[in-house]
Amino acid sequence: MAGEESALAVLLGALEGLTLEDFQEFKTKLSHVDVEGGWNIPGDALAEATRPSALAGCMGDSYGEDAAVDVAVRLFEEMNRRELAEKLLDEKVKAYKWKYKEHVAKELLRYQEGNSCLGENTSTGGPYTELSMARKPWSQRGGEPGDATWGCADTVTVRTLFKPDEGGRTPRVVVLVGAAGMGKTVTLRKVTAGWAEGTLCRQFDYVFCVDCRELSSSKEASVVELVSKCCPHRRTPPGWIWDKPEKILFILDGFEAMGLPLAQPKAELSSNPREAKPLGTTLLSLLKGTILPESTVLIATRPTALQSLGQCLGGERYVEILGFSPAAREEYFHRYFGSDNKAEVAFGFTRGNEVLYSLCVIPVMSWSVCTALEQELYKSRHLLECSRTATRMSTLCLSWLMKHGGRDAQRDLQQFLLQLCSLAADGIWKHKVLFEEKDIEDRGLNQPQLLSLFLNEQIWKEGPDHGKVYSFSHLHLQEFFAAMFYVLEDTDDTVGGPGTLAKDVNVLLESYGTSREDLNVTVRFLFGLANPKVTEHADEEIGCRILVQPREDLLRWLQMRRRDLSHPSEAVLIKELDTFHFLFEMNEKSFVQSALGCFMGVALQDARLTLYDQAALCFCIKQWAGLRSVTLRSCSFQQQQRCRKEPPTGFPGQSPRQEELHSPLHLLCLALGHPGSSLRSLRLQWCGLTEGDTNALGTLLATHPSLAHLELGDGALGDGGVRLLCAGLRQPDCRLQVLR
Repeated sequence: MAGEESALAVLLGALEGLTLEDFQEFKTKLSHVDVEGGWNIPGDALAEATRPSALAGCMGDSYGEDAAVDVAVRLFEEMNRRELAEKLLDEKVKAYKWKYKEHVAKELLRYQEGNSCLGENTSTGGPYTELSMARKPWSQRGGEPGDATWGCADTVTVRTLFKPDEGGRTPRVVVLVGAAGMGKTVTLRKVTAGWAEGTLCRQFDYVFCVDCRELSSSKEASVVELVSKCCPHRRTPPGWIWDKPEKILFILDGFEAMGLPLAQPKAELSSNPREAKPLGTTLLSLLKGTILPESTVLIATRPTALQSLGQCLGGERYVEILGFSPAAREEYFHRYFGSDNKAEVAFGFTRGNEVLYSLCVIPVMSWSVCTALEQELYKSRHLLECSRTATRMSTLCLSWLMKHGGRDAQRDLQQFLLQLCSLAADGIWKHKVLFEEKDIEDRGLNQPQLLSLFLNEQIWKEGPDHGKVYSFSHLHLQEFFAAMFYVLEDTDDTVGGPGTLAKDVNVLLESYGTSREDLNVTVRFLFGLANPKVTEHADEEIGCRILVQPREDLLRWLQMRRRDLSHPSEAVLIKELDTFHFLFEMNEKSFVQSALGCFMGVALQDARLTLYDQAALCFCIKQWAGLRSVTLRSCSFQQQQRCRKEPPTGFPGQSPRQEELHSPLHLLCLALGHPGSSLRSLRLQWCGLTEGDTNALGTLLATHPSLAHLELGDGALGDGGVRLLCAGLRQPDCRLQVLR
């Protein structure tokens, strides 16, 4: 290696600078050296090494390059040639720093290959999406990452974590706070990778990363022992690094896993980095600065450890990871897919699903969505039939959290989730997003390892009467767990007390249908959880059993919806877009067919149909054998993009370029023209139709003999559009009777 060769070159230079007398003295002392684990230089070989180059080669061959330099330093000190000893030691330290950084880079690469679930490359030049971070808790500010309500002065990046404050004070301890799946570990790896590459934290000579989750079973350790676990061959750095603690950064990941009693008497703390103490005492000594007080510490922890940390630290800086801003979400999709075209298709679909897009503020949810949509795009060129609903993404995220939640995450999970879901549902009914400690204790949720996976902890009072409140990491996650409350099977240990919320799906549905529109997302998740594949995944991957009965309640509610209308003819029309959202979330063809069997048409008005809306509507239309009429008034369509060019598939005269454009009506016309469709009437009134839309309509006319009535209303079709419609009308399978 370059660093090692440089150290030996300095050794050779030092030997060449000795007088003949000093050279002989060095050889004499060398003959009495006994290196443990190495070969001593034989006497005849030492006698034959009459030149410095030969002697340096003998030492390297016999002791190894590192040990040879150590031996030379000691002998130079004994000879009172300290200037040579210091020069050689300095060179060895430089070589070790280079080798240590290389070791850190290799460890990061190994970690990334085994833990690539977030789709991020932590190297500085790699695909890393910047997370939104701020010094003040999100709860004090409101809004989403990137919103205008955020104060720019509070924004923190990986480059400004240790930036001096307004008073010029550099924080000694920086606490990185974030819920499970928010990207704390990825951020720490980014800091470490930047240091190893020389682009971040250049004020530090050494960065030592300690994973507290791997240490939680250890009994005693010294700081030196903790450092040695980070080093190649578990050898601590050479030289006097402890004399320059200001050049050391300690990174502690997963601090909450330690479960430390942080209120220890100062007399029990250590001041010697080589002294072995109980692990908790050693870490507290490092945090409180009784060991290496000039060193810097970066801690990553879930919110549950904040209160105890605040009691033992002083002068620390708290930085909260808030997740992906709207701009960062789009950037993440582009980095994940690589192909701009695929990224735009996937992000456009996700952006159209308000629930899914909102959940993507959580990095692990963005990864879940990208992973699932990547599989869909591998099978198809578009997301028209995408079955990756918000419920499936949420269950995928939940299983990820459980797998990465520590050793206790699977213990008593069923009972814990039942109580967590009860808490979520109670909060949804009462418009409550903050829960007090009593709410947690009454439900037996005070299990730190599990609780910290799902809830954020905040201190809401200071002083002796301090208290804590808890919230779900996102409102939609609370709504997801609220929906789970109605479908999870109770265990034998489940006990209902006074005031316990009843598991009555019909009450929830009736309330939504009459007065509680805010229950929309909860109801949508309820439909998604009734999907058989979701039920199977929950049982196998999470260990939760989901009841079958709610499926029947959901089907009956959809079939009876709007049955009390005074005009029977309107009772057979679906006028609410949410019906298609619910059925798409369920995503089971037989269920959709049963639910739509008693309806004959759809009539939507003033709807801006996103790609998600179109996917939901088209999915239902393709299962709807009894669909006779479709009426859209003052509706607009988000345009679909494809990942690859398709050959033309329409009626004669259709050009490849026109197919390539894909009008906004393309998806709807594909669904309406599916085999077995009995559509008779299509009304598109004041929908802003253009010449480009007539290509899809012409294809529908040419291939759909049952279509008898077409109203286009207030469109700007142009001469070209009229010609395309006429081309479709001339096809032999066209049976259109009315065109307006």
